[in-house]
Amino acid sequence: MSDITYTCVDRFLKYVKYDTQSDPESESFPSSAKQKILGQALVQELLDIGLEDAAIDDWGYVTASLPGNSEADVPAIGLISHMDTSPDVSGKDVQPLIHKNYKGGDIKLGDSEFVIVEAENPNLQKQIGHDIITADGTTLLGADDKAGIAEIFDAVNYFVTHPEIKRGPIKVAVTPDEEIGKGADKFDVEKFGADFAYTIDGESVGEVEDETFCADSVILTVNGVNVHPGYAKNRMINSIKVASQIINSLPKHSLSPETTEKREGYIHPHGMSGNEEKTVVKFLIRAFTVDGLKKKENLLKEFCDDVLSHYPKASYDFEVIEYYRNMKYKLDDDPRVIDYALEAVKRSGIEPLLHAIRGGTDGARLSYMGLLTPNVFAGGHNFHSRQEYISIQDMKKAVDVIINLVKVWEEKSH
Repeated sequence: MSDITYTCVDRFLKYVKYDTQSDPESESFPSSAKQKILGQALVQELLDIGLEDAAIDDWGYVTASLPGNSEADVPAIGLISHMDTSPDVSGKDVQPLIHKNYKGGDIKLGDSEFVIVEAENPNLQKQIGHDIITADGTTLLGADDKAGIAEIFDAVNYFVTHPEIKRGPIKVAVTPDEEIGKGADKFDVEKFGADFAYTIDGESVGEVEDETFCADSVILTVNGVNVHPGYAKNRMINSIKVASQIINSLPKHSLSPETTEKREGYIHPHGMSGNEEKTVVKFLIRAFTVDGLKKKENLLKEFCDDVLSHYPKASYDFEVIEYYRNMKYKLDDDPRVIDYALEAVKRSGIEPLLHAIRGGTDGARLSYMGLLTPNVFAGGHNFHSRQEYISIQDMKKAVDVIINLVKVWEEKSH
């Protein structure tokens, strides 16, 4: 789109300077107050663009709208991204670096020991000639999902500065706490006012994601028998050891994140705490179907039963917590929401890739709240790590796709 003066890169480089790391241990919402600091700055940017109703609510959600100018009855389209960064790696004092005209090879991250190794990152072959943004190795970058924010704002700015382009109503939202699975917890779908929506939070150029995992967590509590260790022979049942045996009984070459790919699910222990008397293990259970999810939960319970059968005086509690379900179950209710996204990618000169996410998005939960919300690429790679990167050219392609997406909905409404 030769008539676009892109603003996404400058916006993105500003946003990554804000520390917006969410906190999974927090009981507040948003989980970290610092997210609201960026939120307030985003409201001002939206007002400056010309979205007069831009605001941030008590929960930290930033919303705004741009009225349509089409004669047709066009559905209101929501564009959603999230402001928080992963708890896994610090997002404080991010120092972005631009590696211009990438020619191949490894990318050293500033003066740190960290390197983006070409052999481990096959997508780098598609970045030859691009200008690549990274952090300096001391933090993550924050392309997940500050790139999405910048791209949405850039696209909205385009429509404001090009009033001759016909469009339906556009609704913008920036959410907190997506990285800890709470981004939709306080989201008011009815107030937002979109008929369909898209999260701009995917990875590689061209990807449109219509599936997520089905996700549950299991809280396993192993109850042992504690006795003074000096007098414990034939009496103590150490719950830590019992819990460890359960974990060790899991298959070594399947059912783990480190040994699965594509449409394979997993059982993933990701937290453990306790003492001789009681140990709590937290598991993530993932599958692309509800049936597959339940089978994995039942399998884990069988492992527990088998191990505990050797310890008659011990016991366990098995709590299943439902997280989200595969959004495809809902997206299939109206094929337009995917078909129009694929059309927008094609119009941007990109080969569309219909893709399943080995994870979840706010869109999965929003789809079950009545707002069909697939995911569209933002262009970043290596999310949640110090090796995170994004190319300037790919960010601009994401802006093109968002613009074409709005245009397609308007044209198809006549």
